[in-house]
Amino acid sequence: MNKTLKTLALILFLMNSYSFFAQNNQKVDLQKTENQTKTTSVENHLKLDDKIAELQKQLKEIEKQKKEVETKKKNLVKSEKNLQSTKEKISRLEEENQKIENKIITASSSDEEIQKKKIKTTQNDVSIQKLKLLQITQQKELEKAMSVL
Repeated sequence: MNKTLKTLALILFLMNSYSFFAQNNQKVDLQKTENQTKTTSVENHLKLDDKIAELQKQLKEIEKQKKEVETKKKNLVKSEKNLQSTKEKISRLEEENQKIENKIITASSSDEEIQKKKIKTTQNDVSIQKLKLLQITQQKELEKAMSVL
């Protein structure tokens, strides 16, 4: 019976030690799994941070492009307004010249008045020529602004 008790005690001891080692293995496996999960989580966070940074960079580039387009659009509108203003000035001066020439023809004025009116029309002609040169320049700027878009 002593042998049986000893054998039984030995079997119980072995079972306890197997149980202890099995628990330790489970703890080790659980700890490994937790470490792998943490590592994976950290890697995923880094990947997400990189992706966020990349998207922010792309967003900044898009905003920069948007500002450039808005600036180009403003330049285009400004060029169109400048060109229209110049055309209006040319028309006004041409009308003024026409009125002065009609006055010269129809009115009986002194030679001095006629000379003053002719000088005025000549000055207007010079201004018209300057404005036409300006108009050509503005048309080129407008074409350039339109080609940039």
